[in-house]
Amino acid sequence: MRRPVAIVTALVLFGEAVGIVLINAVLATIAENQNMSLAGLDPDAMSAGTWVMGGLSGLLLVLCGLIALLAGARDRAPARFGRIALIGCAVVHGVLGAVTVGLVGWGAFAFMMLVLALLVLTLLAYGPGPRAEDGVGDEATLAATR
Repeated sequence: MRRPVAIVTALVLFGEAVGIVLINAVLATIAENQNMSLAGLDPDAMSAGTWVMGGLSGLLLVLCGLIALLAGARDRAPARFGRIALIGCAVVHGVLGAVTVGLVGWGAFAFMMLVLALLVLTLLAYGPGPRAEDGVGDEATLAATR
């Protein structure tokens, strides 16, 4: 069951990356077209910052999606960097979910919690297995992974 979960997690993260980039593109266009400053900030700076934020957020979501996709395709746990990236992505989704419920609504909160659940399930499914120093032999390890 862990392979399909990792692949679905990757697909959801890819879709979320596209959505984040599109939302930031709309926000950047609006900031550019309104010719007003926010606390003396240049509208062009706000627009450029929104474009950069959307691009970086989308890139990080694609990176986390690739990590989950590789874990599902290879049916192996991600390496240390991959686990750290997925944990960071899960933490960000948890925090943004808490903020989203007040700003956007319960539907967005439910989506953020769904993505968080998929990330945590992927991390737990590919968690550390039994080690040789724990007294478990190679045959038992092979039987446990099947």
